[in-house]
Amino acid sequence: MHIAQNILDAVNEWLTPAFDTKTQAEVIELMTTSPKELEESFYKNLEFGTGGMRGVMGVGNNRINKYTLGKNTQGLSNYLHTVFPGQTLKVVIAYDCRHNSQSLAKVVADVFSANGIQVYLFSDLRPTPELSFALKHLGCQCGIVLTASHNPPEYNGYKVYWEDGGQIVPPEDEAIINIIENLNYNEIKFSADESLIQYIDAEIDEAFVKSSVENASFNTPKEAKDNLNIVFTSLHGTSIMSVPATLEKAGYKNVNIVPEQAKPDGNFPTVKSPNPEEPEALTMALALADKLNADIVVGTDPDCDRLGVAVRNNEGKMILLNGNQTMILMTAFLLEQWKKAGKINGQQFVGSTIVSTPMIMELASAYDVECKVGLTGFKWIAKMIKDFPELEFIGGGEESFGYMVGDAVRDKDAVAATLLICEVAAQAKANGSSVYNTLLQYYVDYGFYKEHLVSITKKGIEGLAEINQMMVSLRENPLKEINGERVVMMEDYKSSIAKNLFTDEEETMNIPKSDVLIYYTEDGSKICARPSGTEPKIKFYISVNTHLDSVDHFTEVEQVLNEKIKNIIIAMQLN
Repeated sequence: MHIAQNILDAVNEWLTPAFDTKTQAEVIELMTTSPKELEESFYKNLEFGTGGMRGVMGVGNNRINKYTLGKNTQGLSNYLHTVFPGQTLKVVIAYDCRHNSQSLAKVVADVFSANGIQVYLFSDLRPTPELSFALKHLGCQCGIVLTASHNPPEYNGYKVYWEDGGQIVPPEDEAIINIIENLNYNEIKFSADESLIQYIDAEIDEAFVKSSVENASFNTPKEAKDNLNIVFTSLHGTSIMSVPATLEKAGYKNVNIVPEQAKPDGNFPTVKSPNPEEPEALTMALALADKLNADIVVGTDPDCDRLGVAVRNNEGKMILLNGNQTMILMTAFLLEQWKKAGKINGQQFVGSTIVSTPMIMELASAYDVECKVGLTGFKWIAKMIKDFPELEFIGGGEESFGYMVGDAVRDKDAVAATLLICEVAAQAKANGSSVYNTLLQYYVDYGFYKEHLVSITKKGIEGLAEINQMMVSLRENPLKEINGERVVMMEDYKSSIAKNLFTDEEETMNIPKSDVLIYYTEDGSKICARPSGTEPKIKFYISVNTHLDSVDHFTEVEQVLNEKIKNIIIAMQLN
């Protein structure tokens, strides 16, 4: 096959003495045996997306390896010295259960230390939210976690956090990326100064668990906690290090851990995907729940920032909640607790994202609390806390199964969120209700919103081109009608223009640019198109809503909304 010149140039660079002989041998092996794989490995530089840098492990500039991560770290070191002149620089590093995470974390630590930066390195795998907590707890300017979240086993990644505990956002991200892209691989300092690397563990763990309990527990009586029967699975990930300890410290004794999934394992042997968004991932937990007649199931992803939740419906059957539903349940509970404590005075807010349920705004409005909405990704919710220091942050979430309770952790946090949803469940059960019935009542009180995600996978170079073309087509030929309903408004976050399709009036949106399109129809439906920042997918987020006058009518009204979603999918040819 013909290989483009830019790919050959990149390959030749990796055959220079800046790279070790093992790496050079692997490149030569690809050249002789796998030209297609060679092309995929070198055709572009691996980029920072919504969740940092994430990719397949292997040799090449489009892969996760010691050189791409070393280059990131060298660039970051240079930037830290520039923006914090004269200060003692400190970073903290955590890593998850994935293959090579521990060794890659040590490479990152080596490069920081070689640049005269004090490094706190966790001695074993830890949840991502603990990294965010530790960064602020230790007074660091920067933090790194080696993780690929819920991606397949061949992936790893690199997430960068800043001194506020949140992930990097503009202008830091662009400045750091520019420095990294202008670096040569031979500029990376790999020779560690071991005197600057300090291993951390139990002391930080105890502080993190204590903080989680303080933020996410709300005067639930001991009897209510004892009566809640919980099944928990870590899906072979890092949450086993923190969630059981947090639940125990909060007073929950009846916690049943899925034993086959309790041991951290980067192969994720019992699941197709360690993603709690996928129903199949919780199969074993649901089976254990039925065996033990549990009230609630919680499963977390490998780096413990997302959680999937299942509860019993009124027929006694375990049903999976989606991320929007758990976000509504947890936010409503927090708002009610804050109201009971007399802490709502107009100086509070909750956070959400443009692809999450609009129901969150109805809920916040009912409590006279502001709802701030940002781009996809918790770094934008963390930025809200930084940008509005005069306001108190109550909690925030997004549809992709993440939630943040308070601001001790500035990222989605499945440790505190697991405790919080157990508080919701324990108090509901003690009051003669259930999580399920609580949710149905919210639909009556605030409007029945139902969401559905269509995710289309397009892998490789051709897949990326297809995804780009789909977005181009949606922009150049905007839909005038969806499922027989006229489109009222189109928001294009790439051009920052919101256009009323009835009047042709346009207004500029004051939000960072992103490759996202949102259509709003006359009947209140909302359809969002967005390429994933972490996976080779294009995602379509569909939200429909209607009035629900009584919990008794839930089933038939839900069927109407299901039918509407199905027809939108057909009309947009997404099936």
